[in-house]
Amino acid sequence: MNELKSFKKGIFDGLPICLGYLAVSFAFGISAVGQGLSVFEALIISMTNVTSAGQLAAVPIIVSGGTLIELAVAQLIINLRYSLMSVSLSQKLGKSVKLADRFLISFVNTDEVFAVASAQRGKVGKKYLYGLILTPYLGWSFGTLLGAAAGDILPEMISSALGLAIFGMFVAIVVPDARKSKPIALCALFSAALSCIFRYTPKLSDIPSGFVIIICAVVASTVFAIAFPVKGENDKEEAK
Repeated sequence: MNELKSFKKGIFDGLPICLGYLAVSFAFGISAVGQGLSVFEALIISMTNVTSAGQLAAVPIIVSGGTLIELAVAQLIINLRYSLMSVSLSQKLGKSVKLADRFLISFVNTDEVFAVASAQRGKVGKKYLYGLILTPYLGWSFGTLLGAAAGDILPEMISSALGLAIFGMFVAIVVPDARKSKPIALCALFSAALSCIFRYTPKLSDIPSGFVIIICAVVASTVFAIAFPVKGENDKEEAK
């Protein structure tokens, strides 16, 4: 496959991701403007991050005047999975993918891009990967712009209703896995309960939202990693 065909195939494979990102980023744009950010600020956040969970967690920290440390640690914990996905994807990269290419490609190595790239047969080259990340990136940025602009134009009641769509997205992500796995369901409920404790308990409610996200994520994941460890292949063989 020549480079042009490879690039076009990447664009074609990225189109479904692009369309999905339009809807999600549209909701983020409305949510960000509704919390006090400008259209330009919402757009810049999406163009320089490309991470739905991280961006959603960052906006309240930014709006409330949280510290850079709070923001950085929250992003590190929430987006840590991307480093693992990048390490995994690096095993499939062809020789054409140089160091500079790896940095650029990893910037848009989202869950969906990772899944599509990993599903390709054999090694993947830089032209395919550049095509694969191009349309999702444009969809994420353009959707944010549309949502942020709509948040400035639409009546507050409609903007608020549409802003709830991004929370629906996270519910849609968690529920399927929670239905298949009891530990995941319990971990999600435990994390939600911790968040409620911080929200409604005097003194604890004064803790900045960014640190609350960090504490809930670390405590819940640690507790359930210890209580329900994932068995490796060696453990399964021993169990037999």
